[in-house]
Amino acid sequence: MEKQGVLNNKNIVGSSLIHKLSMFVVLFGFWMVLSGRTETKFIVYGLITALLTTWVTYPLLLVPNKDGGKQYFVFGVSIPKFIMYFFWLMWQLVLANVDVLLATTAQELDIDPKVVRFYFRADNPMASVVLANSITLTPGTVTINVTDDGLYEIHALTKGAAAGVLDGSMQKKVADLYGEKFDFAVAEGEE
Repeated sequence: MEKQGVLNNKNIVGSSLIHKLSMFVVLFGFWMVLSGRTETKFIVYGLITALLTTWVTYPLLLVPNKDGGKQYFVFGVSIPKFIMYFFWLMWQLVLANVDVLLATTAQELDIDPKVVRFYFRADNPMASVVLANSITLTPGTVTINVTDDGLYEIHALTKGAAAGVLDGSMQKKVADLYGEKFDFAVAEGEE
């Protein structure tokens, strides 16, 4: 069996050359910002360092899907979509903070902790990681478990947090971010 190189691997989703080029540009830009120097010597050091780092780390930044038939670049998202998702998530954090604040500072403690479950399936494993981490980052919710078949178990502190997890809006945003088909369903027995 012949070993395939990363450059000619047909299992990689997207163009490996574009992935490497964008990674190189970001690393070189980061070098220039941190060094703050524009002398030729520092530019050459930055180019060499960014090139070597890209060459060495690119294979480490490829993650296989569940069946191993495809490999996805970890940072393979559209920058404009990522920016839109970031600002949407920040707004969700504000809303969740207000929900938890009102629930915990009310005269009568208004918390109703429960575990809610839903299914979200995506071929790109990074979509699952981003969804689980986005839920955990949101105040009032913690991702407890994600199974191989796409079942998410989430601990929700309030009724509002549980409803927010089960409405599918975050799942839809993550699916759009990664160009995945929206495959979401509330698990049986959940409101």
